[in-house]
Amino acid sequence: MNRQILNCLLCDHELQQNIGWKELLLNTLPQTICPRCEQRFQRIEHQQEESVVSLFHYNEAMKDYLHRYKFLHDILLAKVFSKTLHEQLKDETRLIIPIPMHPENLKLRTFAHVDELLKAAKIPFAHQLTKLSKEQQSLKTREERLKTPQLFEVINPTVIKDKNLLVVDDIYTTGTTLNLAKKVLLEAGAKTVDGFTLIHG
Repeated sequence: MNRQILNCLLCDHELQQNIGWKELLLNTLPQTICPRCEQRFQRIEHQQEESVVSLFHYNEAMKDYLHRYKFLHDILLAKVFSKTLHEQLKDETRLIIPIPMHPENLKLRTFAHVDELLKAAKIPFAHQLTKLSKEQQSLKTREERLKTPQLFEVINPTVIKDKNLLVVDDIYTTGTTLNLAKKVLLEAGAKTVDGFTLIHG
């Protein structure tokens, strides 16, 4: 049973949780951050890419959030966007595939950040990609990212054959990661591959 979150995960202010019949019947996820913190994140109104949907701009609040979540290893912060992600992906019919971490990087970080975002939002997903390189895209320049060789390998082509897929990552910067994932999945027999990220950098 999940422990109820009584204070904002970002600023620790007490949350005013009003869980009524509607919330219980619709099984909506509870609020995990206060309205003040929520307002600091900027939603994207117009999508920049046709085949990629991103939810938030990479502003100062988001930069701070990502630093705390990914680099200070605060796994509880996976719940910050659980309600938003659940609303966005709960009726998804495409097979959801998270961008994986290299096993060595996973050991260092202790958790797979994209997996945890989806788990917190109660969104089912399937691992169908393995990462071949432990180089981190965030440490590369834009030019270096654009020249990145293939990063991924498909685990089981029969599972994705003729399927519509949605590849999920935390942040879209140059599009290199999603484009390489899309390329390898289409080559392995996927019917269509679209992208989804929490943030557009």
